[in-house]
Amino acid sequence: MTSSLAHILIVLVIGIAFIVLLTTRFRIHAFFALILACFVVGLGVQLSVPEVISSVKEGFGGIMKSLGIIIVLGTTLGVILEHTGSTAVMANYILSKVPPRFSALAMGVTGFIVGLPIFCDSGYIVLSGLNKSLAKRTGVPIVTMSVSLAAGLYSVHCLIPPHPGATAAAGLIGVEFGRLILIGALIAIPAMLVGYLWASYAGRKYVHEEDSAIHEEIDQSFRPSALNAFLPIIVPIALIAIKSFLLIETDATNLNGWQKVLSALGDPVMALAIGVLLAFNCGRGWNSERISKLLHDAVEKAGGILVIIGAGGAFGAVLQATKLGDHFDSSFPLASLGILFPFLLTSILKTSLGSSTVAIITAASIIQPLLPALGLDNENGKLLCVLAMGAGSMMISHANDAYFWVISKFSEIDMKTMLRVYTVASILMGLTVMGCVYVLSLFLAA
Repeated sequence: MTSSLAHILIVLVIGIAFIVLLTTRFRIHAFFALILACFVVGLGVQLSVPEVISSVKEGFGGIMKSLGIIIVLGTTLGVILEHTGSTAVMANYILSKVPPRFSALAMGVTGFIVGLPIFCDSGYIVLSGLNKSLAKRTGVPIVTMSVSLAAGLYSVHCLIPPHPGATAAAGLIGVEFGRLILIGALIAIPAMLVGYLWASYAGRKYVHEEDSAIHEEIDQSFRPSALNAFLPIIVPIALIAIKSFLLIETDATNLNGWQKVLSALGDPVMALAIGVLLAFNCGRGWNSERISKLLHDAVEKAGGILVIIGAGGAFGAVLQATKLGDHFDSSFPLASLGILFPFLLTSILKTSLGSSTVAIITAASIIQPLLPALGLDNENGKLLCVLAMGAGSMMISHANDAYFWVISKFSEIDMKTMLRVYTVASILMGLTVMGCVYVLSLFLAA
């Protein structure tokens, strides 16, 4: 292949614009948009059709091998926790520990914790009834309560596995899950707080209005205890973290008996499987029909995510076949941009595409072959890269983002108010996370 850097970049821009056009203007599913973009880019840089097809297959299969089971189990865990009412139990427990004037902060913390295993839109839908009820009892504007809750859910959704964007980016870039979860969770905290502070400031001028909407409640006679509700979240995270610490201290080949057991249990697949089993303990009256329906729903929900992630892996494989990294390394001083480049690229994609998941997967596909040129081709550099992409995937959330409309419709907030409060919050959260990533890079480089 003799394509120049300028030629490759033009084709790449066309490919990204093609994805944006298909997903936003024509409402084509992201899977088909990404697969078609593979051929647009591949053929545009003079790869043959067999070469493009081979790259698509290898990329799709490779990402499924590393992430497929994790995504299915993570989705299953979230579905069961929703069904058993565990999310509402966790929320009520947290809210019982804080005074009314801190109710918005409590909803932010609730969103942060509940959002660890559950997608932000699902978590918001489940908690929206509780959110509106609390707003009525405390007199806090619904805008403040809603954006605080949304910020808590959003902060972990963009940064931490098993959420599909962060999970796929970690798989594509090559970042160890346990380390990403630990550091990502720490960085997500200031993002959540910034979202809450902006919601409190910007939302104070919006008077609270009575809500006449009726929200569907989970009809269930049994609710789990707070401990049982939290365990399916805490245990998997703890197991993954323990494995991460073990591998930091000791090489995998030198682990003793108990360490090997803990390391095996800390594998994300095993940890999430344990979380799923613990989640079943949050309900009663299980029968084959009920379990079958839940698992069927979970797999169906995961399927839509998996095909997008697989297509993102395919797109990344085609980009790798273009030798884009080699061209950049020899023609452009990408090392001077470092972690800023992943952040800016993901921000542009998020603003254009609307989906944080698609934005970070697409960005990871583009950036993976550029890691050496960016000076990020090492363990710490890859971690910083994924975190920077997570920051970029937060901004800017606006009318082309499905989560934007989930918040608006379930809390009955008009679009103008959403743009003034929630959209600005998403920008501040992304900048806050990027600032934290920059500070972290200084410590890791020391």
